[in-house]
Amino acid sequence: MPPMLWETPIALLIGLLVAVSATRWRPSGFPLHRLVWATGPGAALVGWALGRGILGQGHSAATLAVSLTVSVVLVSLLFRSGSTAPAGRPRETRAV
Repeated sequence: MPPMLWETPIALLIGLLVAVSATRWRPSGFPLHRLVWATGPGAALVGWALGRGILGQGHSAATLAVSLTVSVVLVSLLFRSGSTAPAGRPRETRAV
């Protein structure tokens, strides 16, 4: 079986695990759970393709590590800290 056929589902599984753990770890930090669930696997696939393109065949563990890293980084960009800003128009700052 070619490595590409089993690496792709594993990369998707890695992305799903990242999304599940992110939404379970901090459910209030990720207000848009659907976006997290879409970003995790999508980012893992992009990371897998990027790693495979750079490293080539025969580096399955490193390619899947790149997949995990890209997925974690992109999902973490969706995290919102505990500070809640009021909705509406953003405040303008004046230059001095």
